[in-house]
Amino acid sequence: MTNRATTAQPEILEKSDISEQLSLLSELGREFAASLDINTTLERAIERITDHLEAEGGALFLLQNENTQLRCEACVGETDITGIEIASDQGIVGRCVEQNTGEIVKDVSHDTDFNQSVDEQTGHTTKSILVAPLTVNDEKIGAIELINKKGKNGLFDDTDLHLLEVLSNSAALAILNARMAADLVEQEKLQRELELAAEIQRNLLPTASDPSWPILGINIPARTVSGDFFDFFELNDGRIAFCLGDVSGKGMNAALLMAKTASLYRCLGKTSDHPGKLMAHINEEICETSTRGMFVTLVGGIYDPKSKLVRLANAGHEPPLHHIGENEFIAIEAEAPPVGITTLAVPEDGYVEVELSLKDGPLYIFTDGATEGVMADGSRFEISGIETLLSENRGQPLSFRLQSVVNTVNRGEGPLHDDITILGLDAASPSEAVLSFDFGAHASKLKQTRARVSPWLQNAGLPEAVVKDVVLAIDEACQNIIRHAYGGNSDQNIELKIIRQADELLIYLRDFATRIDVSTIKPRALEDIKPGGLGTHFINEIMDEVDYLEPKDDNEGNLMRMVKSIIAE
Repeated sequence: MTNRATTAQPEILEKSDISEQLSLLSELGREFAASLDINTTLERAIERITDHLEAEGGALFLLQNENTQLRCEACVGETDITGIEIASDQGIVGRCVEQNTGEIVKDVSHDTDFNQSVDEQTGHTTKSILVAPLTVNDEKIGAIELINKKGKNGLFDDTDLHLLEVLSNSAALAILNARMAADLVEQEKLQRELELAAEIQRNLLPTASDPSWPILGINIPARTVSGDFFDFFELNDGRIAFCLGDVSGKGMNAALLMAKTASLYRCLGKTSDHPGKLMAHINEEICETSTRGMFVTLVGGIYDPKSKLVRLANAGHEPPLHHIGENEFIAIEAEAPPVGITTLAVPEDGYVEVELSLKDGPLYIFTDGATEGVMADGSRFEISGIETLLSENRGQPLSFRLQSVVNTVNRGEGPLHDDITILGLDAASPSEAVLSFDFGAHASKLKQTRARVSPWLQNAGLPEAVVKDVVLAIDEACQNIIRHAYGGNSDQNIELKIIRQADELLIYLRDFATRIDVSTIKPRALEDIKPGGLGTHFINEIMDEVDYLEPKDDNEGNLMRMVKSIIAE
């Protein structure tokens, strides 16, 4: 007779035992599903299984430490071995897990894998062992081991093995589900904490209460929380202090250092006239208290609205750009390392300060998330891309220019590579954004028109849903001009002008066709089902006002005006 018996077949079960065994399986399944404390449930389960199979003792082992150890998580019997750990490839239970096969060891004294040390430590005598793996879809979790069958011969049989395998499968699934549930709870908890941290960060970022303020900033986190920050605040004498920084690394540590640096700058900046000295004090504090290896690239300054002068310092940050002339930019290079690296490289009188005048043009400060950002075509934006975009939109409001940079980098597919933050100062920013161009009155030109209008509206700060609606209304209006005013595709032009004001969007469409009778322009009833004719209905639904004006230049053509109210978010 062999010492081992491996996995049993279902047909050996006696019919008289099936009802009782199914009842046990059902009860354990309900307990596993209902329990919020998997450890207590496992203790109860091993007790029930041991008692039902009439064993002197039982233990449930789970894999630990990247599956290199087996740890007893629950046991029942005369000897408590809870917490004992063995190598996952040692002993009979290790063999069961490694081979993923249940077995009966009828006499452990003849099994070379039997670990005698446990009996020596506990004083208990093990005669026979029944063991089954805990496995779900080939994922090994551990094993259940029973010792010494009660009764006259003390031997387990194939019926015992089969039942233990069935119960082990149920237990394995319950353990896996419990782990997944615990992981989900932990993930949800972490997500809530991250969302709270993100909300705190957003509250740290300033907003310009006065639209005429010469400074604006935008921050787009790559993750829930950001390591970038900017701030600006008015001093007692009317000057404006500002800063923009980028913390090394990502995640919660970077977010905490961001909050600390931003708070220090705002607190100390209210009483400092010299940004270079202020940043030197912050550098000393960060060097003393921050985690080794973390630092902050930082630009800080003060702007005087009366003189239009800016005085700023750069601590290891991307060079700010002073836009002078139409296409000329002056880069303000850093002359000292970032904040938090060392105090030895910073001059005694603080970081070097530079003075410039906004009379010559606006100032832009940004993080490397903008310059290293990937655009929709997969190419990197680079400094040259920022300069080109800012030059093209020089006549637009400051908010439009900043948004155009962010939208260009943030338009690619997939997650952002890094946080995007940009701050702008402009002493003479236009109050209205304007888009004006003409195109041929031909249906083939409408796709190009939509492609030009849509990003402009996004840069003008309109929500995505509003952008889609406005583009649809403009497209429908243009189609009506082509079909009805011009009577089909024409060599004539259509002039489009869009003005983004503070609380509304003005759209003007000018054609040069024969003057139309405005009273005849009516939307078709929706129940009148036939192709076409719904354009006017869509336009009226989307727009708050639609009317026709008298062209000022001459008496030819028609001038359509559409107004869309903008609700601030």
